[in-house]
Amino acid sequence: MPEAKSREENSREETLAAALRGAFALRAQAYGHIFDVLRERYGTEAALSVGQEATRRLGEGMAEPFRPHAPKDLAGLCETFLARIPEAGELFAPTVERCDDAELVIRFARCPLKETWLAAGRSPDDVRLLCAFAARIDAGLFEGAGFTFAGETWQPGRDGCCRLIVRPGPDT
Repeated sequence: MPEAKSREENSREETLAAALRGAFALRAQAYGHIFDVLRERYGTEAALSVGQEATRRLGEGMAEPFRPHAPKDLAGLCETFLARIPEAGELFAPTVERCDDAELVIRFARCPLKETWLAAGRSPDDVRLLCAFAARIDAGLFEGAGFTFAGETWQPGRDGCCRLIVRPGPDT
């Protein structure tokens, strides 16, 4: 019987992982459609600006669990942040490039949003813009938690995806 339970658990985990990938793909599609409609009506710069503000606000709403580490506990922030990414290794493949008192740098080798946009046939320039649109969620999250954020988004021709660069926030 324990073997059957193990298969059931594996099946449940696979089902949940597939649902999570589907949710990220749906989020990517939603961002893409919103960006397209805004760009058609108001132009690329306005579409990007509006989208970035919206995703920044989304990130601000997710900042609470990270505030106890502000403004300077970058090691604690790193641990909490990485622990809260579902299926992190599979979906994002994060690597901590640096974590000391001055700076936390996390590179994502993958991104389910970027992968969805590329699989849908979006041009590299559209994907670059969509990455810039979506990545403001990180600025909202880290700045909303009390840190300074200076991330880098994916650019055509570059391997991997974005780099999150977080520095201590202002003392309050």
